[in-house]
Amino acid sequence: MIAVLVAALLFGTTGTAQALGPDDTTPFSVGVMRLLIGGTALALVTAIAARRRRARRPDAPRPRLTPGAVALMAATAVSLFVYQPLFFLGTSLNGVAVSTVIALGSAPVLAGLLEWALTRKAPGLLWGSATALSTLGVALLGFGGSAGGSADAVGIATALGAGASFAVIAVAQRRLLDAGWHPLTVVGAMGGGSAAIALVALPFTDVAWLTAPAGAGMALWLGLATITVAYGLFTWGLGGLKAATAATLTLGEPLTASILGVAVLAERLAPLSVVGLVVLGAGLALLAWGSRAPRDPEPFAVEG
Repeated sequence: MIAVLVAALLFGTTGTAQALGPDDTTPFSVGVMRLLIGGTALALVTAIAARRRRARRPDAPRPRLTPGAVALMAATAVSLFVYQPLFFLGTSLNGVAVSTVIALGSAPVLAGLLEWALTRKAPGLLWGSATALSTLGVALLGFGGSAGGSADAVGIATALGAGASFAVIAVAQRRLLDAGWHPLTVVGAMGGGSAAIALVALPFTDVAWLTAPAGAGMALWLGLATITVAYGLFTWGLGGLKAATAATLTLGEPLTASILGVAVLAERLAPLSVVGLVVLGAGLALLAWGSRAPRDPEPFAVEG
């Protein structure tokens, strides 16, 4: 739980970092560079760590690389790539605080429903109660918007699309872990796959802003901190939690983003949005207080 919450805190700096970057950036170009840097580093770090682990345990069993496993890994890579422009476009239209809350506030609901559809097992009363509070908070934020008026409809739609992408990542990774794949392999495949997609998109992307010190600093932070470190922690923590629970814990991201949006970017929230933040925080606290799947002493004994 702590690993997922720390990952959420790092995720929560994403919108603010982009807002403090150069003015000539676009949501697509920022997303492409974020994945090129962070995804490549994530793939390299996990590959080195996995090789050392296999050297220590050469006889450890490994799961078969089935078409289903390949499809799930590809789904995480594509979802991570799609998440980028949707999220950054939402923040540009509705501000960091409101858009981040809508994106990540919707993810637990969508992850829980997707997990329910795939496993035929309901997430449980605690998850339902915590998610209901979170959904109410997101709705209040959507209606309240910023102090300058109601939230932009297109921005809400793109933020919800980002939430759906994150839900797919959480559920697909959880199923890979359940199938015996090591978290290093799971997160490394996602990082490497998303970086490969970003590399294909790079020739069609204007990244002239990268030559400015502010642009380079923003790209490095977004890549290394919010992709390499954050997703490494998130995937490891997911091994001891249900996908729906982990997705709800990531509501620490919109809380962090909202605080940074108000404190650093001087964004002003409408009173209704402030109420939404309080309700959302209550949902997160409820889940963190009472929900944790028991972690096996050797949860990742099978390598991939």
